[in-house]
Amino acid sequence: MPYSLNKKLCELTPYDPIEGEYKIRLDANESYLNLNDEISSKISTELSKLSLNRYPDPFAKNAIKAFSNFYEINENYVTAGNGSDELISIITSCFLESGDKLVTLTPDFSMYAFYGSLYELETLTFPKENDLTVDVDKLILFCNENQPKMLIFSNPCNPTSLGIEKNGILKLLNNISCLVVLDEAYMDFWSESVLDEIDNFDNLIILKTCSKAIGLAGIRFGFAVAGTTITNALKSVKSPYNTDAVSQKIVEIAFKEKDLIKKRTSEIISNKNFLLIALNDLSKKFSKLAKVYDSNTNFVFIKTDFAEEIFQQLLNKSIAIRKFNGFIRITAGSIFENYEVIEALESILKGLN
Repeated sequence: MPYSLNKKLCELTPYDPIEGEYKIRLDANESYLNLNDEISSKISTELSKLSLNRYPDPFAKNAIKAFSNFYEINENYVTAGNGSDELISIITSCFLESGDKLVTLTPDFSMYAFYGSLYELETLTFPKENDLTVDVDKLILFCNENQPKMLIFSNPCNPTSLGIEKNGILKLLNNISCLVVLDEAYMDFWSESVLDEIDNFDNLIILKTCSKAIGLAGIRFGFAVAGTTITNALKSVKSPYNTDAVSQKIVEIAFKEKDLIKKRTSEIISNKNFLLIALNDLSKKFSKLAKVYDSNTNFVFIKTDFAEEIFQQLLNKSIAIRKFNGFIRITAGSIFENYEVIEALESILKGLN
């Protein structure tokens, strides 16, 4: 008798990123800035000293120490993960049980609902307003009425680029009792973090990533910040050696370059603002770009009924962006890349009927 997958696996399809070589990649919200020669040299020197025949530090202590110093938080509150995705998976599978209620927002990062489905949770979706903002009072009411075990969302949001200000997050935390997982992957590009409030809430986990402002998307490394009880639980349920020695050393070295990271983050924000202004100018010339949303991230989100046409025609020009149903998302690139995508987009819009 042939083996059959269970129902939840039968309904899944593999993640389908854009593949192929493109001159300009503005589709994945990565940093366009690679490590400079000086840091690369430091990394090469340190990696040559690693004993790769030995298992890595199970708690990534040196990487966590560098991360904690960078953000000026207590290192005892930090757990390292193999990217934020692993941490989301661990939290969703271990802090909740089959049938528990999980609240996500829509639109938001799709992996939250994916893991909810994978671990057989009852996933409830809270809709954002028509302008894609979050009404905090409505969200509080929704959570208190449905009594979920966990609420998870990104702030600022991927893909909308909008965010809830710190006062709104604090109001939310003070008025609901479930576990709140706040994904601050893009908070380096904004100034409304609640990292400094971690001591005040025993039901809060903040996720941070190395893939955006830090520019280390290629090594898959993330952090969860929470109080002592939750942190001890996370370190108990994660795999013993979930982050490798090479990645730990790269992260340790990178986070010690605080001034460089801050400088690069400012440059990315500046280039994002240039892209935002240029796209707003295009939207005034071409009604096919229905709305360009303000951005608190390193990308710009645009409403358009021509998402498919724009996406495909940009690919034909060797420019990759991200397409959604009725929207496109463009990551800020270098000045050259931003000029190229604006020029190409203007040409495409002129030709659309």
